[in-house]
Amino acid sequence: MIGAAVLLAGCAGAVPTSVDGGWGAPSFAALQQMCGQTADYGQDTQAVYSAVFDAWVAQRHGKLPQAQFCGFQAALAQQYATNGKSGDMAARNQWVEFLNQQRANALSWRAFADSTLRAG
Repeated sequence: MIGAAVLLAGCAGAVPTSVDGGWGAPSFAALQQMCGQTADYGQDTQAVYSAVFDAWVAQRHGKLPQAQFCGFQAALAQQYATNGKSGDMAARNQWVEFLNQQRANALSWRAFADSTLRAG
């Protein structure tokens, strides 16, 4: 798990630092609207944006189908509604674990599509 956290932290510079987008990157709201849904992730918005942004890069390069991109967003929203908003620490921990797994998935999709994230 530590390796995944280090991997994710090492790529933080590859994602816009603001959910407002910039430098050609779409805002988080624009990414959500691509799938016809919006969700408020509270304090987790930046982390969710990072995952969705990485998935969007893969989708934009044709390596992730639109349906899978939207399914990814829907799963994040559903898990956040179920566990992320919960005041129960065990549920919250389940959300954090799920989000970290999804961030790793999105990063691997992006690395497949974006050669700047691959070694070599």
